[in-house]
This record gives sequence, structure tokens and C-alpha cells, in this order.
Amino acid sequence: MIDAVFFDVGGTILDESREFETWADWLGVPRHTFSAVFGAVIARGLDHRETFRVFRPGFDLAAEYERRAAAGRPESFGEEDLYPDARACLDSLKEQGLFVGLAGNQPARAETLLRALDLPVDVIGTSDGWGVEKPSPAFFERVVREGGGDASSILYVGDRPDNDARPAGAAGMKACLIRRGPWGHILDIPAVSERCLFRIDSLDELPGLVAKHNAATG
Repeated sequence: MIDAVFFDVGGTILDESREFETWADWLGVPRHTFSAVFGAVIARGLDHRETFRVFRPGFDLAAEYERRAAAGRPESFGEEDLYPDARACLDSLKEQGLFVGLAGNQPARAETLLRALDLPVDVIGTSDGWGVEKPSPAFFERVVREGGGDASSILYVGDRPDNDARPAGAAGMKACLIRRGPWGHILDIPAVSERCLFRIDSLDELPGLVAKHNAATG
């Protein structure tokens, strides 16, 4: 049975469209140009940070976060950036008595912003806070510990086959891929997606699928 469900953050519960636009503005490039390069980087299977280096060689993302904050233009998000189906999905899973968590590659400040949203979750973990980032096995080992220690009872939900579904499966967890955001629409790895327990287009689908799975295996 599924006892715990963990969610990636960006592209899964959080729409990063506005965030990408602010980075394009910060770099001083047209938003559509930034988006086009971003998509090409994803399609080639490269680290998304390579997008920034196309426009600014030697770009250091961590240092740039600090420069933006110092300039009064910090990277930020709020309730308006949550996907419309996110909060209801989390609520429904909690109502089923499941342990629910967020765990994604996010800067340290994101943890504070996520907590301010008062989402119905039991734990919030970020790569900066944990000191390790996806797809490292150590990140998913931490997810397993936070989720109670039994990997087979944990479902990890994300938009990326490379950073989410594949390493979650390698850690012994069940995986769910959601098709949205840049990675969800551009990056396809059939050998990974075919091994996922669920593949969905909306988080509205997930609570029912989890309930049905648990009813069949309980």
C-alpha cells in the first residue's frame, strides 16, 4: 500500500512560469528567447543552469540569487503561483490518512516561502536545506527516512523522468509522472515512464488513483 506521498515542487505543485520570466528580465533577454533556449537545453538532456550560461558565460546561480536579493528583486513565489489543482490534491491525500511531503531542488529561501503558504503537508524538504540535490541517491534516501523508512510504501510525484521518477524508482519507491511544465512536455524517457505506477496530466487525478490502488492492495 501507499502510506506516504512526496511531491517535487517546481513544475509539480508550483508553476514556475513567472519565475522564468523574472530571470529573463534579470538577464536582459526577451522572455520568448529565454524560453526557447530553456526548451532546447531540456530537450538535449542538459542541466537547466546551462540556459543561463548561454546568455552569460560563467553564470553562478547561487551568487546571482544573492545579487537579485541585494537589488531588491529576489526570486519569489506565492499562492498565485501554485497550480490550481495542488492544494485540493494535498488536502484529499491527507483526508485519506496519508503522510504527505514536499521534497524538491530548491534554494534555501524557498523553504520559508513554502511554509508561508500553509500547505496541508507533514514535511517540507529542499536540496539546500538537506545539503543534497536530485537526482543524487542520497536525496531520495532522505525522502525515505522522512516518509517512515519503508521505500516501497512511498509514492514520489514529479514532472521529470530523469530527476524524479528514475531515481525514486532506484531507491525502491513508487513513482508518478505528471505531464506539465517544460520538462513534463519536452523530456520523454519511455523506459522510465513505462515503469511508473501512475502517469497523469493533472493532480486532480491522483487522490482517486491512490485510493483505488490502496483498496486493491490493502
